[in-house]
Order: sequence, then structure tokens, then C-alpha cells
Amino acid sequence: MSVYILGIESSCDDTSAAILEDTTVLANVTASQDVHRAYGGVVPELASRAHEQNIIPVIDRAFHTANIDKKNLSAIAFTRGPGLLGSLLVGVSFSKALAIGLDVPLIDVNHIEAHILAHFAQKKDKIKEVPAFPFLCLIVSGGHTQIVKVENYDKMTVLGRTIDDAAGETFDKAAKIMDLGYPGGPLIDRLAKEGDASAFKFAKPRIKDYDYSFSGLKTSFLYFLRDALKLDDDFIERHKADLCASIQKTIIDILMDKLERAAKDTGITNIAIAGGVSANSGLRNAVTSLGDKYGWKTFVPDFEFTTDNAAMIAVAGYFKFLKGEFADQTAKPYSR
Repeated sequence: MSVYILGIESSCDDTSAAILEDTTVLANVTASQDVHRAYGGVVPELASRAHEQNIIPVIDRAFHTANIDKKNLSAIAFTRGPGLLGSLLVGVSFSKALAIGLDVPLIDVNHIEAHILAHFAQKKDKIKEVPAFPFLCLIVSGGHTQIVKVENYDKMTVLGRTIDDAAGETFDKAAKIMDLGYPGGPLIDRLAKEGDASAFKFAKPRIKDYDYSFSGLKTSFLYFLRDALKLDDDFIERHKADLCASIQKTIIDILMDKLERAAKDTGITNIAIAGGVSANSGLRNAVTSLGDKYGWKTFVPDFEFTTDNAAMIAVAGYFKFLKGEFADQTAKPYSR
């Protein structure tokens, strides 16, 4: 008998609802919030208000797309954290109310674990190979950068994490310094394809073990441009593509160095990437190239499962459903 999971994601500025039949995605609907572009970043208060406006239409559209009745639901999975507290409250509160109304169980999901388990979401028209356990997953997003050893759906160990800023935040900060716009990551990726990645060199951190640090790189990039602009007011405009290619290569080199080391030390050859920055073409190419070099089996998520989306929440909820791991009405969101 099929299990139908409604997933609800509201951890940041995307309101998303998905419906899965077991691990097959029947619908994955997301409403993004353009209001933040004017501010160059996510404004928490505006994000939570937009979630309140979007959540009912998004869920309604998901049911219509999946073409199933609410009565067929087996459970509701929701993002409990980490994320923006105000945004999370909208999704958590709505999930609780809907679960009472439909008399179905609740499943709370960790947002980061869901990014990893997004690799197990299947499309109706395209069955893909999924990672075999154990595998290493590099999670790269605007708020998180981690290397995780995944031994099972519910057994994960963080081997390394950023001690300050995340890689995705570094992309956005670099784009903001160059006045490219928001979100900066996709803009840098697009311009980098036209530039010379060896044109400029920026500082790389020396951090022990598998941990990351990107605060020094951001400072290095800022000071480099400050000094260059003193000599040439049009420096950024004239070297925009080269700057994008160089900063992108530096970030990716930092990411790959630790991932390569973790794979060598653990002996694990199944390697995956996840999170919003896993949509970056340079990162995708880099992990694939290392896979070819070392004989890794690499797993790159479909683009629709890279950014925050409810399909990953639903698939994580599915595996918890199979084990009977349910939440109750006292579940509270957590920001970290």
C-alpha cells in the first residue's frame, strides 16, 4: 500500500509544498519571494509575512498537481529547523492545524538532513540511481557548509563544518561588493563562465581537520577591490567576469580540498553534494572531475532539489514514517 506524504518547507524565503507517493514526487510547488531583492538579502519579517500569504495557495496547487484527495494522506512532514524562526513558525503552525483537521500524524524534519535525503527523491518519468551507504555529502548553502558521513537514512555524522561564514554567503557577499544584485550566487556562476579563473588570487584559509572558514576570503576579496578601485574607478566593470571566475574557483578549491581529504581518510568513494550552492555549475563540474580522477561514484542532485524545496522534506518524512517516528502538537521550531 502506498504512503502519501505532504511536505511543507518554510525555513527561509521560499514557501514550498510537495506530495510524494513513497519516494516518487507527484508535486513540488514553490513560491519565491522577490521582495528581498530590493534589500540585497532576506528580511526575516517580510519573509514570515509572505509565507502567511503563500502557504495555502501553494499547498492547494500541490494537491491539484498531484491529483490526490487530502483524505489519502498518510502524514504531514514539516521543516522544524534550522532556519528563520518567524518563517518556520508559519509552516509548523499550519502543519499542526492541518494534521488535526485531517487526523493524520505529524513528522518533524531537520532541514539539513532533508537536503541530504533529497538524493532519494524520484521523479515519475525518470528513475535515477541513489547513493549507496555509506556516502559522504558536502552540503553547501547560504547558511551552511558541512561534510557529513551518511551511514543510513537516520545515521549521519558531521565530519566538518564552517567555523564562521558559509560558502553560499560568501558568493552573495562577493556579488554585493561588486554590485551584481541578489541572489549573488547564480549571477557569479553565469559571469564566471565568461572569465579567466586564474586572473586573480585570493587568500585561502588554513583550518585543521575537515572544517571550513570563509570570513578571511571575504575580507581578502573586499580589500583587494578596495585597493584596485583606488587606482581604477572602473576596475570592477572592466574585470567583472574574471573576478567572478576567480572568486568562484577559490571557493570551490577550498570546498574540494576538504572533501578530497575526507574521502581519502575515510575510504568512502560514494560522494554527493547538496544544498543551494550545489546548483553551481563550477561546483558540479569540480566534484565530477574529482570523481573521474579518484574513481568516486558521484551524485549531483537535480536542480529542482538543490534549493529549499518541500520534496526533500517529504522524502525525509517518508523514511521517518516507515520507522513510526512522529511528532506531536507540542513540537516547536528551532533556529539553529
